[in-house]
Amino acid sequence: MDFRRINSLPPYVFTIIDNLKVQARQNGEDVIDLGFGNPDLPSPDIAVDKLAEAVRNPRNHRYSSSRGIPKLREAMAEHYFQRFGVSIDPETQVLNTIGAKDGFAHLMWVLLQPGDAALVPTPSYPIHRYSPLFAGADVREMPVDPGGDFIGMLHEGWEYSWPKPRVIVLSFPHNPTTVCVDLEFMEEVVAFAREREVIVVHDFAYADLGFDGYRPPSILEVPGADEVAVELYSMTKSFSMAGWRVAFMVGNAEVVAALTRLKSYLDYGSFQPIQIAATVTLREATERPAEICSIYQERRDALCEGLARIGWEIQPPRGTMFVWAPIPEPYRELGSVEFASRLVRDAKVAVSPGAGFGPGGEGNVRFALIENEQRIGQAVRNIRGALERLA
Repeated sequence: MDFRRINSLPPYVFTIIDNLKVQARQNGEDVIDLGFGNPDLPSPDIAVDKLAEAVRNPRNHRYSSSRGIPKLREAMAEHYFQRFGVSIDPETQVLNTIGAKDGFAHLMWVLLQPGDAALVPTPSYPIHRYSPLFAGADVREMPVDPGGDFIGMLHEGWEYSWPKPRVIVLSFPHNPTTVCVDLEFMEEVVAFAREREVIVVHDFAYADLGFDGYRPPSILEVPGADEVAVELYSMTKSFSMAGWRVAFMVGNAEVVAALTRLKSYLDYGSFQPIQIAATVTLREATERPAEICSIYQERRDALCEGLARIGWEIQPPRGTMFVWAPIPEPYRELGSVEFASRLVRDAKVAVSPGAGFGPGGEGNVRFALIENEQRIGQAVRNIRGALERLA
């Protein structure tokens, strides 16, 4: 049978590392998993308690609203005002999605069709590249490089694209490269988009994970941004609620209305007790994102300082829950997949190969900060031994 929409997908290289990890654990080996960005920190107690309370009420067992219950959308609008100083209308500019990944993928169906094009960073989180392709559109890549001129790449990508892109995809702090931007950058992007009448989609997954005093800006902080931009905000990392699948699209009212209409055909929203628990969490666990950020910063320091001691110098990231690491020169010719495979086999440490994030990721690996500092220290010691054997 011909599955035409997925036949062109390349092999999912992360499964290579995952299979090696599973095999090693089946053999009784202790593998330290710094690959998959799956938060290990517990969800806020108030979220768990409210979920348990709400789930016992049979009235909450029925279908919910695909756009999100009103109080949840109101809580999201309040959160944006308190966190970013941005006023958004909960009725027309906020939509609850079943995770940011689900929201982003369906948004591409709304914005793109065969014959259209999207400008997408490279390397990138895979869904950013493949959702436009699932919608039948072409992808034009903009290199993201620490210290590089991304605005210049944006202009170049636009000028050399035909047809002209209808959508610009951004995500800062950036996964996987951890590149961060300031509000001035967002101002330039908004001006660019307004001049060319293009929609900007900003996946703000790491909105609350900025280190060393850095505060990631929302694109909606730019005056007039809601004329051309929407933003995806998730509770996955900020509140460590990955499995709950609670995210929001906020911003341009026309785009919000369009995705709301599509979602009305696709789902009835997430389980209502989850929406109720998320509402209370947004309003009453306001300190939790800062606590989580502090933990990730400590883990970043443990990893970067530990790798530096063994001769693997890496620029500490200013945001995200990752460390993007150029493969040390003596081992770079192996390629990221083989290098990551050897780390699993020889160091019992799983990382993500850069090639899995697109052509721009080759030559790097990504560490996810999803283990405590003691385990990270053990991972560094294991890596040191493995690199010595590889030399």
